[in-house]
Amino acid sequence: MTSAVLLVEDDERISEPLIRVLRAEQLDVTHVAAGEPALASVDDSTPDLVLLDLTLPDIDGLDVCRRLRTDHPALPIIMLTARAEEMDVIVGLGAGADDYVAKPFRLAELVARIKARLRVAGQIAAVAPTGAPLAGAEIALHPSSRRCFVSDGGEETEVELTSKEFDLLRLLMGQPGHTFKRDDIMSEVWDENWWGSTRTLDTHVSTLRKKILDRTDPPSKIVTVRGVGFRFEPEPAQAS
Repeated sequence: MTSAVLLVEDDERISEPLIRVLRAEQLDVTHVAAGEPALASVDDSTPDLVLLDLTLPDIDGLDVCRRLRTDHPALPIIMLTARAEEMDVIVGLGAGADDYVAKPFRLAELVARIKARLRVAGQIAAVAPTGAPLAGAEIALHPSSRRCFVSDGGEETEVELTSKEFDLLRLLMGQPGHTFKRDDIMSEVWDENWWGSTRTLDTHVSTLRKKILDRTDPPSKIVTVRGVGFRFEPEPAQAS
């Protein structure tokens, strides 16, 4: 099935060649040039992914991103912007973007990022196609709202996760007991063209353990499989 992409970009010098390339990749592209039409378009027919320019003629792209993330928690959003400073990237991701591409960009790289986001979204949707929660070891993930709850001493408490933390835990919980290789996790949760260190994965696992897993009773585990990767154990693991 063809994936639908909403392009929100007011510069025709960027939008026109990008539309041609995306359509050549068999993507169904809808183009709008401002924030309000973008919000209306998503409300009318939710796309599979949004390419969102940060600088728009009516509403700031960050505000558009925040509103989209609030109303459509699972919608993949890639920001396009000429602002490439580290703080701008942090603000953009904090507003709810899943990825951030600085202009000028290579079309091939952007297409690869789009496909990676669509593939991850498809993989995660396949884990729970009905939107039913994933549950195990006193943890419940709600895919439709992207919320996480932990039973702590018999009382259910919501735990706030970042987008990547949620996607990582959801991938692992989707196949309890299955060992995921480190490179496969990076490909599924971050980018299919990821290269270099997987140190960020260790950081996210460590954070998840502190936020959630150590709070359950008995403690549940994201088990480290040395030299391979990680797996989720819904019951206390014998070794890690």
